[in-house]
Amino acid sequence: MKRIWWKEAVGYQIYPKSFKDTNGDGIGDLKGILEKLPYLKELGIDFIWICPFYPSPMKDNGYDVADYYGIDPCFGTMEDMDLLLKKAGELGIRVIIDMVLNHTSDQHAWFQEALKDPNSEYRDYYMFVQSKERPSNTRSCFGGSVWEKAGEDCWYYHTFDKSQPDLNWESQKLREELYNVLNYWMEKGVSGFRFDAITYIKKVNSLMSHEPDNTDGLISVETTGQNQEGIREFLQEMNHKCLRDPEIMTVAEAPGVPYENLSEFIGEDGYFSMVFDFSYADIDLLPGSNWYNQAPWTFGDLKKLLFRSQCSVQTQGWGAIYLENHDQSRSFNKYFREKAATRDDLHLRFLQGSALATLLMGLRGTVFVYQGEELGSENGKFNSIEEYDDLNTKDQYRRALCAGYDEAQSLKFVNDRSRDNSRMPFPWTAEANGGFTSGMPWLKCNDDYAAICAKKQEQDKDSLLHYYRNLIRIRKDEANRESLIYGEVREIQNALESVIAFERIAENGEKIQIWINMSDETQQADIAEGEILCNNYSETSQKSLNPYQAVMVRCR
Repeated sequence: MKRIWWKEAVGYQIYPKSFKDTNGDGIGDLKGILEKLPYLKELGIDFIWICPFYPSPMKDNGYDVADYYGIDPCFGTMEDMDLLLKKAGELGIRVIIDMVLNHTSDQHAWFQEALKDPNSEYRDYYMFVQSKERPSNTRSCFGGSVWEKAGEDCWYYHTFDKSQPDLNWESQKLREELYNVLNYWMEKGVSGFRFDAITYIKKVNSLMSHEPDNTDGLISVETTGQNQEGIREFLQEMNHKCLRDPEIMTVAEAPGVPYENLSEFIGEDGYFSMVFDFSYADIDLLPGSNWYNQAPWTFGDLKKLLFRSQCSVQTQGWGAIYLENHDQSRSFNKYFREKAATRDDLHLRFLQGSALATLLMGLRGTVFVYQGEELGSENGKFNSIEEYDDLNTKDQYRRALCAGYDEAQSLKFVNDRSRDNSRMPFPWTAEANGGFTSGMPWLKCNDDYAAICAKKQEQDKDSLLHYYRNLIRIRKDEANRESLIYGEVREIQNALESVIAFERIAENGEKIQIWINMSDETQQADIAEGEILCNNYSETSQKSLNPYQAVMVRCR
């Protein structure tokens, strides 16, 4: 297998608005990332993925881009970005950035010109349709129709919020504009891109009406608008014109791609280095996009999804491994549900957090740690819908009310799933607002910040933060690299339902076993003899696992 830096790397996703504020305005900034580079270096991070920092009205927290070539003043200046790239490079940390190419903000100059003049060259940059009625019954990801009025008998298309008009990839001129954007940032010194919502760029089925999937008479764009026929030509062209250098790392948010087609996306001549797979991350939801349709699931179900993903990806290319990101709730609450550690039970929080960390670092693919995950961050407690910032959360709350749930039930649904859970400010210290800001934070801080803050965990050699640091060292160790990075994943079939057990097998036959008890009860195991690489308990038995025990062993 071809060796390259991004396969061996551990990445760290930064949501800049919530990472570190240096000027007291309550919003994290680029200087805050720069200030905390030593922390990331000590953690063992090889690259950071920074969520959007471009000029934006912030209707969707930066995923509504108003200028691809600038820096929003709330985050700093282009000089700050240049310095961040320089200092990160000096520490051996590469930078990849979010690229939102499915849509822009309605405040982007292109869209403003298109609205102003129907004969403008920019009119063809977006999806405008002349029609007396809505052109189709497609529902946007954030609720309501994908079609918004733009004058008499004229509509424009938006996969997400109405303030995020979709770009028209059928326009060659538009595509060339976007390729110029990619080349600009590569010349700046970024090492790659995370492509947001990239499988929505081809519109075929979503431009036509279909059988509704709900009482609103609409059908979800997630059903009709993902990975449509003809998208491959667009992605191949972008790859050939901008992304042929194998040193450039690309990771795609690519919902809707079936496993049997993965090789087109991540194979030897694929469009991207890797893609995110959402199958196991969305285990808690029934098919569809309503958060109130919560799915019952078991650890057996989780294992099936996890190993199906791993085995499918490893035969076709390379994967991106994650448990958390800016669009998900915290993994503690998702995977341990009502048994997730309480704020005051720090020992249980360590055990559960280290179990998840061992799983993350043991799987095959490029590892992504989301900010605060290494501290054991959990979901926050929001007392009313007014405390939320996220557009999607507010829409899901309305959907639950319309479905007949009362306010308390609807709030519980969004508390469980809201993206704001992972967007709460990072807890650096036990000081006010977790040391994130000297001002008023843009979003409330989690009330557990003093208990789990980075400063406290840095001083405690038995903390979850130190466990993460050690796991990253183990993963990168020359003695383990061929197994833990490049080795095949093979599930250990006789493990009990609540035990996730698998082997990483190198080409030369060397094996590392990973055993993780996801339950609060002691479970039987059959751990191989060998060198214990990590263990979140002080003792190990080959025949049993304590509650939430995680063991990694290099087999003899």
